Amino acid sequence: MTFRITILCENGVGPISGTLGEHGFSALIEPSVGEPLLFDTGQGVTLLHNARRMNKALDCVGTVVLSHGHYDHSGGLLPLLQQHNPLHVCAHPTVFSPRYRLNDNGECISIGIPHSRRELEEAGAIFQLSTEFRGIAPGVFLTGEVPRVTPFEAGDRGIFFDRAGLQPDNAPDDQSLVLESGKGLVILLGCCHAGLVNTLHHVRRCTGRDDIYAIIGGTHLGFCSKEQVDGTIRALKRSGIRRLAASHCTGFAASARMFRDLSAQFQPAHVGYTLEV
Repeated sequence: MTFRITILCENGVGPISGTLGEHGFSALIEPSVGEPLLFDTGQGVTLLHNARRMNKALDCVGTVVLSHGHYDHSGGLLPLLQQHNPLHVCAHPTVFSPRYRLNDNGECISIGIPHSRRELEEAGAIFQLSTEFRGIAPGVFLTGEVPRVTPFEAGDRGIFFDRAGLQPDNAPDDQSLVLESGKGLVILLGCCHAGLVNTLHHVRRCTGRDDIYAIIGGTHLGFCSKEQVDGTIRALKRSGIRRLAASHCTGFAASARMFRDLSAQFQPAHVGYTLEV
């Protein structure tokens, strides 16, 4: 089985003329056998536009995976459904929980899915919700809920389930996509709120494999402590991965560290980035 992975939504853009960036993430996975699937949908501003600019026909997509229930990964689902439905949508059962970010100035903003489950189902979404590691297509797996076992992966301290900022949100719905390619496992991250090291441990345990060829997507290190950035880079050095295509919420400082310490593996994954494995 081979796959072509193309970034459709991301904060920055590559050299493809007319593509647009937004704070969000979406990747199209096109397998050599079977129908394409979409991993996340961005905010909803750029998904359909960028797909058209890159000649990617999203009407062939039958399944959408939501890595977690934040607006910058789920906002494009309704516009997509309005163009093409029905669609199977794989997610965690808590994906519709209210979510908020409390800024340093005390401002509280909603960051959850911008559309209700009822609205999305009326538009043609067929939700398949589970906490478990599961296969969703030939050679394609969803991690399900990732156990938090690494002490230094404290995550983002600024997000909550309530407006008052009393119930910290550790994003229990955060999950990643795993592809079984001929070169080894490829892991696609949405934001990786669960922690990259936790996610790698979980994937190895569930698959029984250690041959991780590539990691693509957001690592959320731009919102985490220096201790977590340091520990993550140490773990990546030991992991044996061949490619680290970081994007979205990784942040400039963490990306610079990765470029310095993992220069042979690191590359930015902007809109238009493509990997064939």
